[in-house]
Amino acid sequence: MIATEPVLVSRDGGIVTLTLNWPERRNALSVAMRHRLADAIEDLEADRTVRAVILTGTGEHFCAGGDLTGMHVESVAEGRERMRHAHRLIRLMVHARCPIVAAIEGWCAGAGISLACASDHVVAGAEAKFLASFGKVGLLPDLGLLHTLPARVGQARAREMLLFAEALDAPRAEAIGLADRVVPAGSALKVARERAEVLASLAPLTLALTKAVLAEGLDQALAREQDLQSALYLTPDHAEGKAAFLEKRQARFGEGS
Repeated sequence: MIATEPVLVSRDGGIVTLTLNWPERRNALSVAMRHRLADAIEDLEADRTVRAVILTGTGEHFCAGGDLTGMHVESVAEGRERMRHAHRLIRLMVHARCPIVAAIEGWCAGAGISLACASDHVVAGAEAKFLASFGKVGLLPDLGLLHTLPARVGQARAREMLLFAEALDAPRAEAIGLADRVVPAGSALKVARERAEVLASLAPLTLALTKAVLAEGLDQALAREQDLQSALYLTPDHAEGKAAFLEKRQARFGEGS
């Protein structure tokens, strides 16, 4: 359980910083964190004086992925409802009128990569690491990642990342387009602030409409994701992948049936 506020909100002028706040779990994306983040973005959207948003994590890491300890799905209907709530966050991020800059240090894995790719600009510290390890827990890449990752890095690089589940360092992430800027370790938030200030100085409607065009196709991808992921939650492979992760051992997968 998260004992403290799951997302910290701070403001400086027209720029708001949202900080994932579960450092003892490397800011794993819990249900509470997901809901709070969506609520915060929805509130910011209603405030026309907000011109840009920074998304980061407290402590040494951005986000280590979804919170598997809170992932309990016992039916397809429960799975679909879980995905419906998760998609609210991604829709808000991708369709937001305000541009979002992700400031990444440490691990950006699983759902963390989904959050980064749902952002508009990614600044990574030199020691950041990226990992899309959904196959290790028997799940589909979700939170829109099957749409947003190929849009960032192309089909071939996205396929390699999603199928092999191998970690990328920051220079490699920048080389393939996953990160837009790689900066000295510890300075991602500072540089993200500088980049947000540039965005905040530009015509807001132009930015909002540009984002709207670039978001086309997301809703179709999310609908497909909801259908598939809600079924995968109930498979033996997901049960084994989740157990192996929690027990810190190598998963032993079967046929995936």
